[in-house]
Amino acid sequence: MIHSIRAPRLAALAAALVLAGCANMSGIEPQARMRDAQSVGLAPASASFAPAAQWWREFGDEQLDQLIAQALQGNPNLKLAQARLARAQAVTEVADAAKLPQVNGSLDLTRQRYTGNGAVPPPLAGAIRNSGTLQLSASWELDFFGKNQAALDAALGAARAAQADTEAARILLASNVARAYFQLARVNDQLTVAKRTLAQRDESLKLVRDRVRAGLDTRLELHQSEGGLPEARQQIEALQEQAELAQHALAALTGQGNQVVVRTQPSLATLKAMPVPGQLPADLLGQRADIVAARWRVEAAGYDVKNAKAQFYPNINLMAFVGLSSIGLGRLIDTGSEQWGVGPAIRLPIFEAGRLRANLRGKTADLDAAVESYNAAVLEAIHETADQVASSQSIVRQQAEQRDAQASAEGAYDIAVQRYRAGLGTYLNVLTAETNVLAQRRLAVDLAARALDTQAALVRAIGGGYQPGTAAPAVASK
Repeated sequence: MIHSIRAPRLAALAAALVLAGCANMSGIEPQARMRDAQSVGLAPASASFAPAAQWWREFGDEQLDQLIAQALQGNPNLKLAQARLARAQAVTEVADAAKLPQVNGSLDLTRQRYTGNGAVPPPLAGAIRNSGTLQLSASWELDFFGKNQAALDAALGAARAAQADTEAARILLASNVARAYFQLARVNDQLTVAKRTLAQRDESLKLVRDRVRAGLDTRLELHQSEGGLPEARQQIEALQEQAELAQHALAALTGQGNQVVVRTQPSLATLKAMPVPGQLPADLLGQRADIVAARWRVEAAGYDVKNAKAQFYPNINLMAFVGLSSIGLGRLIDTGSEQWGVGPAIRLPIFEAGRLRANLRGKTADLDAAVESYNAAVLEAIHETADQVASSQSIVRQQAEQRDAQASAEGAYDIAVQRYRAGLGTYLNVLTAETNVLAQRRLAVDLAARALDTQAALVRAIGGGYQPGTAAPAVASK
């Protein structure tokens, strides 16, 4: 009996394989090629720099740590990325279900008048009867050509890409909070300089008034000194505006709306510098979540192409049903109402007006697009990282030169003030020296803020401590 059932199935499968040979996929091949590490100048190195997962803690500011923790819990953009991940994971469950047998139950109850002039014989002809069917049906698509497996693999690739995207959004969010915090610290330090500027100019104005009353200065020096006060107050007002805007940015990033999220005003002096690499990390392509996500999209697109090719081949299903059916509901559960059936079902596309080839061309184009998106992400990552490495190294050199310049400016200012008080110099010399000192102080604040900002940007550029939970597909040399 088993042999008699198996023989027709084998014959059907053999016929399907013969017909599948007619599938025409010629001339449809992907054109894009993925860039590897060597082709973009990332030569292997003995050591590499990998930041910690919570890299922002190295700045040594508890308030910054709390702000980033709030952002990672309440930012809507991050929650949106998490929702996309949940949706992608649900798609994988749908694709996985297609590989398993499907069982459905049904109950149909009908009250019907049968035609008296048709093929229905008496006594049903012209009669009104109740009928019912209670049935279980099952189907199982035998995935001989890998169509369902390819769909599942594509869905898994898309889910892993969404997971990497979520990590990229998390890293970007933490970086943006840190950089906004550094901006607020910069503005606070600039306010300190601006207030000192206002105090110096107020002291200078008092001195000039005394000298005018003594006949040692003219009204020209007096007007010059008076004009410096409104300018200093305007700078303070502008910096206070920037501080308020930075507060708003942090409130938005942390999902706090219009609340005040920074209780203690930060200063650059309390923030620690963190170590940064002096060159591009050799394993940069594996450390960045956006590149890993792009690589998973290439993998998923490749399986979509495989799925599109499998659609050229037959669908082979095993079908079965068992149940009860009767005319007259009173006999529905009688023994004679039993019915069942089992057998294979084969569907083969023969003429579909080019639909399958068009679908394959579209999926192949999607694969090319995914590859080029990956290549673009690689080049942009190298661009970003190289820029931040160059900037971080340059800022260190600039800070060394600025410290020397500030020391000289402070010394020149002290001499100018002493000469002015001794009647050996003009007030113009004092103003010039003071302007140089204040300019150097402002530059020192800006360079300190840029150093911290560049460190945060560089950490994000080299991956932000990303650790993929699932190994990303390797990039083959092309």
